[in-house]
Amino acid sequence: MIKVGDKVRFLNSTGGGIVTRVDEKEKIVYVSDADGFEIPMLERECVVIPEVNENTNFPKKDFKSAPAAFISENESPAAKSINIQPKPEITKEEIFETPEGENLKVLLAFVPEDIKQLQTTSNDFYLVNDSNYFLFYNIALFENEWCKSVANGIIEPNMQEWIAEIKKEELNAWEKIRVQIIPFKKDKTYRPQQVIDIDLKVNLMKFYKLHSFGENDYFDVPAMMLNPLEEMETRQLQNISTEEIKQAISQKEKPERRPRISKPANKLEIVEVDLHIHQLVDTTVGMNNTDMLKLQLEKFESVLNEYKNRKGQKIVFIHGKGEGVLRNEIEKLLRTKYKNYYFQDASFQQYGFGATMVTIR
Repeated sequence: MIKVGDKVRFLNSTGGGIVTRVDEKEKIVYVSDADGFEIPMLERECVVIPEVNENTNFPKKDFKSAPAAFISENESPAAKSINIQPKPEITKEEIFETPEGENLKVLLAFVPEDIKQLQTTSNDFYLVNDSNYFLFYNIALFENEWCKSVANGIIEPNMQEWIAEIKKEELNAWEKIRVQIIPFKKDKTYRPQQVIDIDLKVNLMKFYKLHSFGENDYFDVPAMMLNPLEEMETRQLQNISTEEIKQAISQKEKPERRPRISKPANKLEIVEVDLHIHQLVDTTVGMNNTDMLKLQLEKFESVLNEYKNRKGQKIVFIHGKGEGVLRNEIEKLLRTKYKNYYFQDASFQQYGFGATMVTIR
């Protein structure tokens, strides 16, 4: 449950900030960004960012309730005589398994924080476990001929785990990755799976190309996916004869295609409209400033009328910074003729000071 004062990050768009208001009935939180603008967001599209200890870089823990073992001998007898209630037994949560999950499927995912700024944006690196098995994993990077582990642990079945944020200046260190994974099941018998132990060479140029990031079953945004198990099998095939390859291909059953996770039908894409005059006409010969402003405002109103029946639709109008004449006229219309619509400055990271975002209500 998100509450006032929490620091949050937006899941499906860039940005975040501090929660200033919570509308529990509509499940909407109001977030104040770094520029002081209040942004309404659905609660499910926000994630709370835990407070981090500056010295250890780990989330801070609450030590307000001290264990009984740390009660000082100098404390009052009343404090010492407090009966500590035994902890209730924790019921193990049942692991939900699927028939297709019996086939081991492990993926590495690189998700850009801003798909429109591939030259400078950071990438979030995830380990995706699309199987019924627990995975003991170790991810390491190479330093010359030596390895240094960057993450290790156990990931539960059918889960994804955030491993690291890769800043652009750190990208070269991720050119070669050591992936080690041992699949197993807890407290039950299971069919043994292949242990993964492979050095993956990553083509760093792909991080700068938009087509390297595609739609997938695991994230609502484009991601670059690597399959270490498939890469191991490919390398093994290179070491056997042509006849053995043909025999293996003929005997291998075609895996059943898993249904693609579709995006919610009610999720509307943000519409961008460029109001710069050269985007509206081929030439401005014979037009004065008043004519150009009139044409820009007509375009602005025609777009609002086009989307007036789409509640929740967000439209970004790019008007540029300039002298602020067009921006002022747009805001004047929004405060009078279209006062039911919500508007705010668009993302500074994407548009600077030169755009306004309108939400149809």
